[in-house]
Amino acid sequence: MKIKSILLIFSLLTCLYASGQNVFNPPKEIGIYEKLDSILPSDVVLLDRDSMKVNLRSLINKPTIISFVYYECPGLCSPLLDGVAEVIDHTEMELGKDYQVITISFNDHDTPTLGKKKKKNYVGSIKRKIDESQWIWLTGDSLNIQKITDAVGFKFKRNGKDFLHPASIIAVSPKGKITRYLYGTDFLAFDLKMAIIEAADERSSPTINKLLKFCFSYDSESKKYMFNITSISGSFIILLVLIFLFTVLLKKQPIKINKT
Repeated sequence: MKIKSILLIFSLLTCLYASGQNVFNPPKEIGIYEKLDSILPSDVVLLDRDSMKVNLRSLINKPTIISFVYYECPGLCSPLLDGVAEVIDHTEMELGKDYQVITISFNDHDTPTLGKKKKKNYVGSIKRKIDESQWIWLTGDSLNIQKITDAVGFKFKRNGKDFLHPASIIAVSPKGKITRYLYGTDFLAFDLKMAIIEAADERSSPTINKLLKFCFSYDSESKKYMFNITSISGSFIILLVLIFLFTVLLKKQPIKINKT
């Protein structure tokens, strides 16, 4: 009976897996695939606001928050940049003194000129006095963009003139080590503060809210993250099946009576 029950459980789980739920192994195409403790490559060369070539690693000499966007994004990028500007405004950490922010366009057609305009808009929304030069905006060619996005695990995909992509900011230490990922488009000042402190100490921290990329999926039509009911319901069904079968197995166990 035990062997038959085990085979039954295995068969049910196999069917659920093969049904296309992708609960255990979601497709690795678009999303964030964390590379904590990895060191950023030293040969990534991008363009600054004056169209001058700069080595990305040479810019990182303090805790750095990196965000990836593209300038004509109709969806996630604007809320993400709004979130970055807002958390800069509300955190007690001082931009320029305690940390810096680097925004990189992953669209190789974006230009430094357009980046200047975008930066002006978002910096202008910050009410507190900051060192504007410490929010750095960069563009680059496809080769260097691919190097840096691969290095941090930022996976995106071109969709016509637009891109499908995740939303996240990444904390990097002064030595170029990836120390934390913060997901979404809204960020808590406390989370940013802790990410900066950890980066300053060269300490990495696992992400607590990794569930976001499992519970939410990107809808290419609305260009927004939607609640992934398929993944959640699939996992819930599996859990119920396991509980049910475990209960049945327990009930079928013979009761041993100790003879005294």
